[in-house]
Amino acid sequence: MLWILAYYLLASLITFVVYGIDKRRAARRQWRVPEATLQSLAFAGGFPGAFVGRKTFRHKLHKPKFTFMLYAIAMLHGLAWAVYLAM
Repeated sequence: MLWILAYYLLASLITFVVYGIDKRRAARRQWRVPEATLQSLAFAGGFPGAFVGRKTFRHKLHKPKFTFMLYAIAMLHGLAWAVYLAM
């Protein structure tokens, strides 16, 4: 079970860093990280890092569809864990 926590922490760290990179690129008007990539990282377990990255970098805060998808991903993870733990 410890390896799962380590996985989530690593995925969150990677996602957090990518949010920072995307925010910096946005400020410099450079090539951006696609939203699909950001959402994929969140889906892969990096959703805690996505939430922290959004708040820290003030990034993607005013995009309702993006926000909805991020919360949906987090709820999906929560539901999957609830089902797993209930077994």
